Amino acid sequence: MALLEVRNLKTQFPTAAGVVKAVDDVSFDLERGDVLGIVGESGSGKSVTAYSILQILTPPGIIAGGSIKFDGQELVGAKEDVLRQIRGNKISIIFQDPMTSLNPVYTIGNQLVEAIMLHTKRNKQEAIERAAELLELVGINDPKKRLKQYPFEHSGGMRQRVMIAMALACEPDLLIADEPTTALDVTIQSQILELMKSLQKQFNMAIILITHDLGVVAGMCDKINVMYAGRLIESGTADDIFYNPKHEYTKGLLTSIPNIANDDKVRLEPIAGTPVDLLVMPEGCAFSPRCKNAMKICLTEKPEVMDFGGGHCASCWMNVLEEYKKSQKEEE
Repeated sequence: MALLEVRNLKTQFPTAAGVVKAVDDVSFDLERGDVLGIVGESGSGKSVTAYSILQILTPPGIIAGGSIKFDGQELVGAKEDVLRQIRGNKISIIFQDPMTSLNPVYTIGNQLVEAIMLHTKRNKQEAIERAAELLELVGINDPKKRLKQYPFEHSGGMRQRVMIAMALACEPDLLIADEPTTALDVTIQSQILELMKSLQKQFNMAIILITHDLGVVAGMCDKINVMYAGRLIESGTADDIFYNPKHEYTKGLLTSIPNIANDDKVRLEPIAGTPVDLLVMPEGCAFSPRCKNAMKICLTEKPEVMDFGGGHCASCWMNVLEEYKKSQKEEE
């Protein structure tokens, strides 16, 4: 049994202008100890998927359908006291911006100790000792001194390490990292990712890494889900996605990032246009208005999901066309 099973998840935000389908019929599994990357542009539904798993959606967000099972337990519709036992204890999250995720009027120690005492049976002194251990674990020097300091006395990288320490307080089975390196410079990004990799191996945690940076998932993830306009359009292993992409959006993402192996004269090809308006979705493929290879059928009908084996799936009409061309050649 998979640690996390998401089936046909639909998360919506009813507004005066209409219903925003932020997550639309998304399904995936996550095994124990695996690292899953969820990739896509801003507004593709990555973070809403994570918040749906933890049931921490901001109103008016609702889960309109589907199932989320964690270790066999259904989370959709679960009572708040049940969810409190899971949040922090079994599933932890590192939020996007370390600069704003910590309360500026409380010390680092106050916030860490509160989280430890809330989710464990440690008394205050034991919680303080555990907090110092966690800060040392994530590479912060002189942890006892740091516990008495406020967030503004720490750099962005150190605040992110504090957030990781807080997330690891109860040694969760699943850690959700929502763009954990967005606000950090390249050197600190590398350090944070190396830290997460080492802690993942140490605790045998499963990780969901949410990012728009394909470079981040390349060295971290066992499997990758590519999302666009609230839908899961391609999923597979890291090798599948990077060396054998099957969706035009995935191919566009790969060609729009610099590659040191390319010739100097090779120009980057950005994806044309802007992300689709979730209130005015196309009838067919959501990516069709921006796709340079779009066909008539792409504009009017949603593409079928094709299975390429080994867990590699994609929903793009170009694959159907290629299969048809292959069958025609075989007949000839």
